[in-house]
Parts: sequence; structure tokens; C-alpha cells
Amino acid sequence: MASIQAVLSYVKEFFPGFVEDLKAFVRFPSVGTDKKYRKETTACANWLAQHLEHIGLQQVRIFPTLRHPIVYGEWVKQPGKPTLLIYGHYDVQPVEPLPDWSFPPFDPIVRGGYIYGRGTSDDKGQLFAHVKALEAILKTYGKLPINVKCLFDGEEEMGSPSLRHFIQTQKELLKAEVAVLSDMAMLSADHPSLAYSLRGSLSVELEVKSQGVDLHSGNFGGAVRNPLQVVCELVAQLHDQNGRITIPGFYNGVKTYGSAERNYMRQNGPTDNKILGDAKARYGWGEKGFTAYERTTIRPALSINGIVGGYQGPGVKSVIPAKAGAKLNFRLAPHQDPQVVEKLLRTYIQGIAPPGAAVNIHTYLHAKPYELNLGHPALQAGQWALRQGFGKEPVLMRIGGTIPAVSLFREILGVSTILLGFGLATDRIHAPNERFCLRNFKKGIETSIWFMAALSQKANVSGSVGTRLVRKGTASTG
Repeated sequence: MASIQAVLSYVKEFFPGFVEDLKAFVRFPSVGTDKKYRKETTACANWLAQHLEHIGLQQVRIFPTLRHPIVYGEWVKQPGKPTLLIYGHYDVQPVEPLPDWSFPPFDPIVRGGYIYGRGTSDDKGQLFAHVKALEAILKTYGKLPINVKCLFDGEEEMGSPSLRHFIQTQKELLKAEVAVLSDMAMLSADHPSLAYSLRGSLSVELEVKSQGVDLHSGNFGGAVRNPLQVVCELVAQLHDQNGRITIPGFYNGVKTYGSAERNYMRQNGPTDNKILGDAKARYGWGEKGFTAYERTTIRPALSINGIVGGYQGPGVKSVIPAKAGAKLNFRLAPHQDPQVVEKLLRTYIQGIAPPGAAVNIHTYLHAKPYELNLGHPALQAGQWALRQGFGKEPVLMRIGGTIPAVSLFREILGVSTILLGFGLATDRIHAPNERFCLRNFKKGIETSIWFMAALSQKANVSGSVGTRLVRKGTASTG
């Protein structure tokens, strides 16, 4: 790239327009998990594809799936240079409870240096930082310093159920040396971070049935088994009093870490008070012997996401429901296999289910954990880019969340993913009044520009097996 400063000047000049474009993007209620928003989600995909064409990408295509489209675009005119695969998702979480919003979730507004609206941080704003970086370079020079392919998912918030098949059938199209995504938080507003680890995930729903119909609790209470009570009893047996998951064999695959890694995490990661403060929680809870940061990154967790059954309306209805259920989400530590965990769960639940209760388990998501070799040259390029974009040395962080695409890229394409987060823990993602810091949006665009410039100087960014960590205080073969 002849002059990055010219590209950064473009960003500065046109940034107000970038914000308006982001508003237009956020206005689409692309709630992928809710069928009533299917048309709006497709319209969002169409808008995004048109925008990629507008900024100068080529071969822009919309791939239909059984649910929501995948948007693809590329610029591959630099033979001999690396190819970067940019991933993000344009679907968003549901907005309920709607009364808790101070601003309309799909009518974005700028207040106090933030843009508010569903998807502003997760993931439309962070995705858009890369799109606007591409625009700035292409509009300034008419070409990119590397080859770029964009893959934007419409189903990430439901576990990307169509993505595995798409990647498997489009391996040649998606061929790249390295991938990048931005869908996570920095350490703080003043301290950028680069993630190198994600937990895996397993999402299931327990369904308990007993008698064939709802029953009058006066006529039958005390005489028949209540499925809702069974659900509560099963859920109560999933943890012990020390916060450990009670499923036999569950911890067999969990990777353990030595004092060097754990000391680095304590010195550079968020404190217990910081995590509890971000959560607005007065007290912590979880597996004993680990910090809150460790519990949410290198240790597994099981969350009860919802219990359903019986009457949910106003007032009282004296009923014993015919069926009830619970939604469970496991976050899996490095080296755990979601398929193995599912089998262990099924065996355990069937073993503790009481007579007369038919228990079924429906599985919705498998995603493997991810750890990046810290000697990977593209990660070093990411560190340098964050240093240029934010003006500070980034901290290497573990993230407790899950992004299915990352493990799929490694498994199917043999590609590692660089995790450049531009969000904040206080962005209220998945909650009312979601927001994205406009300062981070701008610096994220600039970081993406620096990242592509750094990759253009690397003849080989795919990494090498067995490279040792280059990080003060710890070492690993990755």
C-alpha cells in the first residue's frame, strides 16, 4: 500500500457517512432465530451484498440455505500475496423484553459517543469495521494490498446450522491462508486485546412428558407426577454445592494449565471485581479454586437458559402440565468434545430420571473449542495492527464465548482465525439497549487497514506446526 496515511485520511473524512451506513444496516430486524423476521433477514442480506458491490468487491453472491442466506464477496487480484477470509454475521438476537429498551431496537440512535440498537456491537458494527476498511483502501487506491474473501453468515445466533455444509461444498471458493473475525470485547475501553481462545458449546433442550393432558391440580395434585417438578429435580442434580458439573466423566477431557499460563491470566486479564461489575452482580458463583476469568475461559460451564411448562399468563391457573422442558447450554473448555459431552449427558439424565417420566433430549448445537498457536505470524500481525490502531500494546486474552465458524474453518479449511475484538463488555449484547462505541468503530476500521497492510508483508501467514509461543511468562506448542 503506497501510503496508509492517505487511507486513514479517507476514514477521517468519510467517517460520519460510515456511521449513517451502519445505521441503515442496523435498521433491518434480522432476528434469525424468529421465523416472523425471515423476510427482513433476507432483505438485510440483500442490502449487505449490494453494499459490498458498492465499495468495490467482486463476484458478490448470495447463497441460499434452508434458513437464511450467506453473503459472499471477494477481491483476488494480488497473485503471490496472502488471501484473507473475513467472517462476520448479520443476524441478531431477539429484542425481548421490549419494554426494557430506552431506544427503539431497530431505529438506531447516537448518544454520548455510542450508537444504540440491536446488532450494533454483535455483530453488525464489528463486521462493518472490516467492510469500511476495504472501502477506504479501494476508494483511495483502487486495489487491496492482499487478496480478500468475505463470508457473512445469517445464522450465527442460532449456531450456524447451515455453515458446515456450505464450507464443505465451497472449499475451493473459500480457500485462504488465514481468517479474521471481530465479534468479541476488548479488555477495556482504553486497552485493546487480541483473543486466542474460545470455548466450545453444546445446546440442548430437555423435554419431560407424563400424563397425556393438562390436569386440574385440585383433582390430581399429589396423585400424579408433575413434569415441571421433574424438570426442576433434574436440573438441580446437574451441579454440586461447589459449582462443579455432576455428570460422570464430564471433566475427563478438560485441558489443565500450569502456573505460567494461570499467572499470565491473573496479571493481564479482568479481575473478579471487574467481571462482577460488568455483570452488575453482587456475588460471584462457580467452580471453587478458580478465578472468575478462569471459570469463564479455561473451565467448562453449564447454564440453564430457560425452564418452560405450565401456565405463564397473568393470575392463577390450577394446572399440572402434561409436559415441561429446560434449555441447557454447555460452554466447553479446550480439548472437550461436544459429541462426547452429549453422550455423557444423555446417559446421566436417563439414569436419574424418575419412573413414569418420559425424558427426551433435543440437540441444537455442537461447536468445538478453539485455541490459536501464539507463534502464528498472522496473530503477530494482528498485535502490530492493534498497536497502530489503538496506540497501545494489546493484551492477549481468552474468551468464554463460542463462534462455530472458527472451529469449522480449522477443521474443514485448515485455516486459523485471528480474533480482533472491537466491542466492550459493557455493550449490553444480547440485552436491551445494546450499543457500540463509535470511537472503537473508527479505531477498528483503522486496525483492519493496518492488519491487511501487515499481512501483505508476510510471504507465509498460515503458520507452522509446533511453533512455540512468543509471550512473556508462558510457552506452548499450540
